[in-house]
Amino acid sequence: MTQPKVTKLELRILEALWAQGKASIREIQETFTQPRPAYTTIQTTVYRLEKKKAVRRVRKIGNAHIFEATVPRDAARLRFLDEILSFFGGRALPMMAQFAEAGKLTMDDVRELERTLRRLESQKITGRHDGGV
Repeated sequence: MTQPKVTKLELRILEALWAQGKASIREIQETFTQPRPAYTTIQTTVYRLEKKKAVRRVRKIGNAHIFEATVPRDAARLRFLDEILSFFGGRALPMMAQFAEAGKLTMDDVRELERTLRRLESQKITGRHDGGV
């Protein structure tokens, strides 16, 4: 199954569901910092995610529907990352340079990235995969 394309707000809602497991629209809204998006904005966005099959209703308590994410966190993040990379010609280097110029990438980040790349390369050579990042 192909992963649905998600907006920044949709990804933020999915993050809330991944963190909580299951939640009502009100509970999702409460995970946002002030000023929070309006309840109706969250509701409309959750319904869009439902239409994209990224979330589903799991039960109803009173008038409140309870939702859960149906797409894995890593799959949604990779899809979102692919969209971001498309702004940089599909290459990571120009994006990383932009991060550095914006002060969002530190030498500690680069060292951690080097460790991750070494670990992934080692796993590729030995043919194993731990799944951790």
